[in-house]
Amino acid sequence: MELEDFQVCDRDLPDNLLSEYLQASAVAVDTETMGLLPLRDRLCLVQLYCPGFITVIRIAKGQLEAPNLKQLMEATSITKVFHFARFDVAQLRYNLGIKVNPIFCTKIASKLARTYTQRHGLKDLIQELEQIELDKSAQSSDWGNAANLSNEQLRYAANDVRYLLSAKEKLTTMLKREERYELAQECFQALPTIVQLDLLQFKDLFEH
Repeated sequence: MELEDFQVCDRDLPDNLLSEYLQASAVAVDTETMGLLPLRDRLCLVQLYCPGFITVIRIAKGQLEAPNLKQLMEATSITKVFHFARFDVAQLRYNLGIKVNPIFCTKIASKLARTYTQRHGLKDLIQELEQIELDKSAQSSDWGNAANLSNEQLRYAANDVRYLLSAKEKLTTMLKREERYELAQECFQALPTIVQLDLLQFKDLFEH
């Protein structure tokens, strides 16, 4: 994939692209961060995909809002599709004050539908469902210097959202076949509450 296949923006989604994304029924979303702890590790990139558009938004250090991205992420008519939504939704909420809704998580869907395997990472999921091998070599890299990210890093970030909508459709078919689709929806609806508990650092709340 060449760099021209996607657009890189700074700080927020431009108005013209916001208009395009708002026409979609579902948008794939991913983030890149400095680490795995939202309270410590800052948000660096937000990637978006709907058919015909892939956008990588570079988030500045200390940035507190992205109004157009917030409008899209909170639009109730558009399903936001993540892989491991719990992490990305927490990052968007903590860093930019965005309360994402509604949500579809391909990792939760995979665990509910693909009970014949323990391999629910994005690379394994896309390999099986789409017959495409994702290059994850840039996964553990420094995303903090957003203005000077390499083409390899940007391609990696863009590819992480490219196949999520197709995977969502295939997982939805599997969930309905196995009569677990409604259960999956209930899990997705619970995610904002789980994220809030994560950000408040509650652990094992439902244990004895």
